[in-house]
Order: sequence, then C-alpha cells, then structure tokens
Amino acid sequence: MDEDHLRRLQAGIAAWNAWRATQPEIRPALAQASLRAIDLSGANLGRADLSGADLRGARLAAADLRGADLRGANLFKAELTGAQLAGSDLRGARFLNPSQLLTATGWQDALRDSDLALGAPLPEAP
Repeated sequence: MDEDHLRRLQAGIAAWNAWRATQPEIRPALAQASLRAIDLSGANLGRADLSGADLRGARLAAADLRGADLRGANLFKAELTGAQLAGSDLRGARFLNPSQLLTATGWQDALRDSDLALGAPLPEAP
C-alpha cells in the first residue's frame, strides 16, 4: 500500500478524482488499505490495487472500479449500486453476495468465483 495514495483518497473524492485525471498512468496502490465505512461514491478507482482491502460498509455507489484488483477484499455490506466493475478481479472477495453484485454495472465482465456466476459466463483470466 502506498501511504500517499491512501492520504489522497481520504482527502475527498473531488480531490482524488482531480489527481487521477492528471495522473492517468498511476495505478493506485491501496492493497490491504483500511477503508471501512468510507464514502467512495463516484471515486475513480479504475485499475486500483485494492486486493485484501477492508471495504466493509464502504459506499462505492457509482464508483469506477473497472480493471481494479479486488481479490480477497472484504466487501461485507459494501454498497455497489451503479459501480462499474467491468474487467475487475473479484476472485476471492470476501462477503460479496449476488444482491450486491447485481446492483453494479459490468459485473458480467468481472473475474469472479463460480458461486457468483449468476447465469452469466465467467470470463477467462488473462
């Protein structure tokens, strides 16, 4: 985890998104970050490494999580309404349930465990 990335995210979504817009080549390093119950609505978390992150109760409504690594993240009671999940890696995500996934967009194109197939084909891992 990069402490600077975590501080930037904790400073607020507007500042975070502005920083991401000026630094598109950076892949945010937030693995194992404690983001419990934080409001990340609308955050640009595309391609972020959130593997093993504690996202319990986090609000990720309309967040851009395309291409994000969420392997092993704790998503207990996380709100994913309108979150963009295409290309994300949800394998091994803990406490992720079908009702959460179905409120997001692009979930069919996310890498996910077979118990979250939900009638859609599982994408092949690269």
